[in-house]
Amino acid sequence: MAAAHESAPIPGSVAKDLGGKSAFDSHNPPAQKLIDECVHCGFCLPTCPTYALWREEMDSPRGRIYLMKMASEGKAEINETFVRHLDRCLSCMACMTACPSGVQYDKIVTATRAQIERHFRRPWIERLHRRLIFYVFPRPRILRSLLLPLWLYQRFGVQALFRRSGLKRVLPKGLQGIEELLPTVTVASLRQNLPGKVPAIGAARARVGLLAGCVQSVMFPEVNAATARVLAAEGCEVVIPPEQGCCGALMTHAGEEKQSLDYARRLIDVFERANVQAIVVNAAGCGSNVKDYGHLLRDDPRYATRAHEFSAKCRDVCEFLAELEPRANRHPIPLRVAYHDACHIQHAQRVQAQPRRVLQTIPGLSVSEIPESAICCGSAGIYNLVEPETAKELGLRKAQNAISTTPDVIATGNPGCLLQIQSALKSLGKNISVVHPIELLDSSIRGEGSRFRPTDQRPGP
Repeated sequence: MAAAHESAPIPGSVAKDLGGKSAFDSHNPPAQKLIDECVHCGFCLPTCPTYALWREEMDSPRGRIYLMKMASEGKAEINETFVRHLDRCLSCMACMTACPSGVQYDKIVTATRAQIERHFRRPWIERLHRRLIFYVFPRPRILRSLLLPLWLYQRFGVQALFRRSGLKRVLPKGLQGIEELLPTVTVASLRQNLPGKVPAIGAARARVGLLAGCVQSVMFPEVNAATARVLAAEGCEVVIPPEQGCCGALMTHAGEEKQSLDYARRLIDVFERANVQAIVVNAAGCGSNVKDYGHLLRDDPRYATRAHEFSAKCRDVCEFLAELEPRANRHPIPLRVAYHDACHIQHAQRVQAQPRRVLQTIPGLSVSEIPESAICCGSAGIYNLVEPETAKELGLRKAQNAISTTPDVIATGNPGCLLQIQSALKSLGKNISVVHPIELLDSSIRGEGSRFRPTDQRPGP
């Protein structure tokens, strides 16, 4: 066990005597009680991605908590060094799974980031980059409007030429990161559109809502389509409100409190009108966020109770399916699948066994475990867009660990992870499909598992 570091030095550019006055304002600062629950035992260190990369104490969970403690006690200020250490955190929450004291790191890091956004002025290029991210990604209509130009960019070889020419290096690092993560756009994805309701096949045993998501609905519409088909095949009437929007996850995890809460209130309103028994989510980051609405809206007298009721209905799609007795017939898919636990499923939502149980209902499918499964792939909300170099290093590490299991397919339950691992595999020259677990189950139910065969096993034309 690592030694406690109560006397660990604070970087000189952070330490400052504020006369006992907290560096945080009075609006929902990180709770001192939660900060004090950390006993600095060090069990979190092996699971922390940034500590694993750099072995830097202040880039570990306990080091960051120590910084929060000092700022709360008026012994450190919110300045560039303080912010840098907090920005480097992926909010993967692996430390929470490892912590024997039950420290609620998610709550204190989210509260601290909101304080940072109110009290620290970032460089103008960084502010512009973040504004671009928060303007585009939470708005499916804007994202969708970019699909046709992106398809043309890829279809006529401009992307390949741009990458070969080296011109990409002229872009700011943040935009380079976005360009590297671009998914392949197909004609089918340009046309994909879900109905507002999908009837249950056979006798209905539940009426559920489907949270379509922002990036998921535009970049991976086939995942939403597969989710709706599987739920219907398992006897669920599926309601997909067309007026639903972003759940606010990207903003919540980045400290953009006001915008994230506005999105949360709107989503609650939409699904209350839908009158569903459960709300099914197929994106890990969205799932962890909507399950936390009760805490996020605790101070809102109009929404506090409604937010708790909303969160109680939310289930990850594999979590929901694991609670149902399988009804639809499964056809064999004789493949080896490496399952990657998305951080906000396994750590934030504590949903780990259920996806494996769902995959095990598919005949012929074998599920292999990826080494260092607790370590994040580097996606982490907007992390791979604002910290592209660190994210890329983690992505390559995850891809190499996945490859070591010699998989035919890699499965993971989050759109950011799908993009991140796909990009890393391309960098390594590996042609391995990365899919959502629900796509495998959907193909098994429909008898279309052959589309996941490795390239050299597919029948010829």
